[in-house]
Amino acid sequence: MGIFDKIKHAIFGEAKAAEPAAASAPKAEPVQAPVSPSPAPSQAPTASPAQSKAAPTPAAATVDIVPILDAAVKKSGQKLDWRHSIVDLMKAVGMDASLAERKELAAELGYTGDTNDSAKMNMWLHKALMKRLSENGGKVPADLLD
Repeated sequence: MGIFDKIKHAIFGEAKAAEPAAASAPKAEPVQAPVSPSPAPSQAPTASPAQSKAAPTPAAATVDIVPILDAAVKKSGQKLDWRHSIVDLMKAVGMDASLAERKELAAELGYTGDTNDSAKMNMWLHKALMKRLSENGGKVPADLLD
């Protein structure tokens, strides 16, 4: 699992954990659907696409990152500015924010600048991370995307 995936899981995993009842309710419906068409074996493949269409709907739900990261900062007990600092964001979600980790994240996200210029890399990383979170179902405030 890459650094971005760890950050995404730390943020989005919190949102999914808050909705366990919603995740279990849709599972009951697909179980009932295959029971009725069971006499005809050719209908089983037809049920699979219906199930796959149902699966993306919960995954496509947008996760508002602001309250999750604000709560993570509060829980950390530190004064962290996740809205402007990649280091603080990584610390808020309980990750190692070392230069080595940030260089690895930069490589994952396609940074082509000088990784020895950590200030410039950090600013780029924060913006790239916000953009990537947004592309992966995160609701990111517009001012963090520009």
